[in-house]
Amino acid sequence: MDVRNFLEAALESGTSHRGEGEVSSVELYSQADHESPLRFLYYVEIPPGASIGQHRHKADEEMYVILEGCGLMTVEEETKEVKAGDTILNKPYGSHGLKNNTDDILKLLIYEAALCAQRESEANS
Repeated sequence: MDVRNFLEAALESGTSHRGEGEVSSVELYSQADHESPLRFLYYVEIPPGASIGQHRHKADEEMYVILEGCGLMTVEEETKEVKAGDTILNKPYGSHGLKNNTDDILKLLIYEAALCAQRESEANS
């Protein structure tokens, strides 16, 4: 059984996709840990005023799961306030970013999965 605890993990700090300030994160699972299309699972903390910069992925889907706090999520050209309990799907080739515009830490899980056809192509090459 593989149990990993993100609350006890050592977080690393740095900028994320050229966002504002530094965010802290830990990669809980990488693509090497899976046989499924899951590429990674990250736990992320965004301090007040910091952000994950607006960016695009290729043929991947990414999900943000807000655990605690609030922020402003931009997907394509639409920006909405998000809060604990919200999930945001970032579709393949889509543009997205997240800013903590509050005085509290924003905590979330982020996972990314490859499209099935892409994963099969990589396995056969």
